Amino acid sequence: MKINFENFVSRGVAVKISKELDLSGIKMSVNKILGIMIVPGIVIFTLISVLLFEKVKLFPLFAVLAGVGVWAFYIVIIFMYVEFAIDKRKSEVENFLPDYFQLVAANLRSGISLDKSLLLSAKPEFKFFSEDVKEISRLLFTGETMEGALTQFANKYNSNQLKRSIRMMIEAIRYGGAMADLLSQLAKDLRKQLIIQKEVGSQLLMYIIFIVFASLIATPAIFSLTNRMILVTDTVWKGILQQNPNGLPNVGISLLKPSPPQISPNVYYDFSIISIIIIAGFASFIMSTISSGSMIKGLRLLPLFVLVALGVFLFGNLIIPILFPTIGNVI
Repeated sequence: MKINFENFVSRGVAVKISKELDLSGIKMSVNKILGIMIVPGIVIFTLISVLLFEKVKLFPLFAVLAGVGVWAFYIVIIFMYVEFAIDKRKSEVENFLPDYFQLVAANLRSGISLDKSLLLSAKPEFKFFSEDVKEISRLLFTGETMEGALTQFANKYNSNQLKRSIRMMIEAIRYGGAMADLLSQLAKDLRKQLIIQKEVGSQLLMYIIFIVFASLIATPAIFSLTNRMILVTDTVWKGILQQNPNGLPNVGISLLKPSPPQISPNVYYDFSIISIIIIAGFASFIMSTISSGSMIKGLRLLPLFVLVALGVFLFGNLIIPILFPTIGNVI
């Protein structure tokens, strides 16, 4: 029996998901992607909750909440992938637009009508963009107006550049503007904008270098050094407490009494791992925003940043005892 997963969400949520899928170019129904979210999510939730309850002996409520959290994280990953696909599709289209508009303008100057110029300019090198342009011709054949077909075409992408360009084309159609000249000027302006974006990205290179160094090298190195210091301190205090089972006497003022650190090495090690992953993740998004203006593109760098940062941390834990043998011999 086929389950209709759309019944588990509201109509507004289903429409929103459908729109996101259309913008991303993912050929998948709402029911199918909801099934991907729900069925594996239930399996993940069950496994995490049972493992935490049986193996870790976690309180049942906390085990269930942890399972729900992991399930929610799984859904977030899916949505992040969709958002990345939307942004990638938008970036590719904005790179195609100057060349495409230039070809359309050339065809218009040769006496070809607008609808045929749009179709003839859809070259195979424009990939999925060409297929969406061909959809304009299919809509016109079914009786749709040129304005309506262009509007539907612009709504297929989350690109403000494309939507503004289509809006100007519609205004030219309504009031009889010189379409060829308009498209030529649009192509020049869009090409200049791409060049300016690249120049701005190169000017911000120093900021990118600083973020990479701070998040991938400096932070893991400091965490590894601190982790080693806590291991040494913990070992020293264990020796002191063995020699003084009744505790240490007060020093000077009666209120001052030495005591061992409250954070164990294992707790700090886990804290370091979590902190490094979070810092590296934010660094990938910040760097992507600075260099390209899009935070979502940082998803491509996220796994690399996390692996490099964790590698530096683990390498630091291995190399510090070698560089400082006196510290290493304490443990």
